[in-house]
Amino acid sequence: MVYDVIIVGGGPGGLSAGIYAVRYGLNTLVLEKGFVSGQISTTGEVENYPGFPSISGMDLMDKFSEHAKAAGVVVESREILGIRSEGDRKIVSTDSGDLETLSVIIATGANPRHLGVPGEEEFRGKGVSYCATCDGPFFKGRNVIVVGGGESAITDVLILSNIAASACVVHRRDKLRASQILQDRSFEKPNIEFSWNTVLEEIIGDSVVREVVLRNTATNEVWRIPIDGIFIYVGIEPNTEFVDVEKDDSGFIVTDERMATSVDGIFAVGDCRTAILRQVITAVSDGSIAAFGAYEYVSNMKHNGE
Repeated sequence: MVYDVIIVGGGPGGLSAGIYAVRYGLNTLVLEKGFVSGQISTTGEVENYPGFPSISGMDLMDKFSEHAKAAGVVVESREILGIRSEGDRKIVSTDSGDLETLSVIIATGANPRHLGVPGEEEFRGKGVSYCATCDGPFFKGRNVIVVGGGESAITDVLILSNIAASACVVHRRDKLRASQILQDRSFEKPNIEFSWNTVLEEIIGDSVVREVVLRNTATNEVWRIPIDGIFIYVGIEPNTEFVDVEKDDSGFIVTDERMATSVDGIFAVGDCRTAILRQVITAVSDGSIAAFGAYEYVSNMKHNGE
């Protein structure tokens, strides 16, 4: 069988692309290596997706999955090994063999880079977060720390400063790496503090985070502070190593406004592509646009082949 479009990734962007592709009449297959996909599934509660004032990330993904199934989207569990072009077709190599398709939509997302400290995994979603936009409102009037000193860390500490009682930036260096305008804004905020030359050593709690252990890298002094929330920004890693298209220096796929990549017939959506905002709503939007792009591409191909 030769598919019209194979969508790699079953998160919000991938399922949105699948729903739209099926509605366009494309012979569609979604490949997902696990049973649950999307970073949103690890978020305890979502309050910024229209139509759902409050819903868990897992429940929201269940809604997406139910909608996709009802629309006729077929999802198979396979791990992707690579994608290559052969003539006018794309060959998607998986751990269960090769598949042929006329177009591909990459929706594999990105994973936040973890610190790897004790307690980080245990308290993920219970005080440990990687997204202030997603989880900041749960810490209204409370005390939080932000680990990191780059653009994402300082952007989100500014968001948190309008929600939390206090926010402390824990940074391993003695100066920030964020743009100067963001630095200036953060320095002007009275409830943002900075702990320079400091690293997070351990996260401690019971059912939720209660305190952290910090260490000064210059003096090796170690101390504990009570805290309600920890937001970690030490980078994210796009899942794009299996596909050979144009990427930026960090590995994110470069696309145009139609989500098309540098290779004809290959599109990319969501967190794996270059973007100014990475949220569920933007991934869903990307998916609908990419499906339309794939529809145009496949329709033109079939028309020209007649």
